[in-house]
Amino acid sequence: MSDIKIAKNHGHLWGRRDLVTRAGWFATLATLAVATGGFVRLLFRRAPLEPPSVFHAGTIADYQPGKVSDRFVRAWRVFIVHDGERLFALQAKCTHLGCTPRWYGLETKFKCPCHGSGFHADGVNFEGPAPRPLERVKIWQDSAGQIWADVDKRFEYPRRDVPDAFVAVRGGGKASG
Repeated sequence: MSDIKIAKNHGHLWGRRDLVTRAGWFATLATLAVATGGFVRLLFRRAPLEPPSVFHAGTIADYQPGKVSDRFVRAWRVFIVHDGERLFALQAKCTHLGCTPRWYGLETKFKCPCHGSGFHADGVNFEGPAPRPLERVKIWQDSAGQIWADVDKRFEYPRRDVPDAFVAVRGGGKASG
């Protein structure tokens, strides 16, 4: 019979194998916990719901005939144009690549700073790579005479003369929609 010696722990609580095994299990469980937390977070909305698309644009008297207002470009990406007969809203988004065009009053045109597309005051393209005119945004006047616009409702070039695409201006600043 041979002598069988049993290894003793010599005063250590864990051996190397026990330590590596436990570290491996800890890493595995920590990875699973983080993955589960990420999955649960995906189930809940973190972004706010859709922002409102309708905004108050003032009254007809706020806009001078023959002028383009850019006061809503930063907040809503909309130009309000008063051509003397109608008030309409153009989406300030170039139809080429979506850059924000600028209004040049002395030249009476919109010009895209990215690739040079040019648009007349009514939004029709006349130079540059833009494939179509600027889109119109739904605009209307309520019974109290207030002008409202909805940036989610847009009209492309062939459908620009539908009633929701402009507010007709009558003499003396009165309007009909």
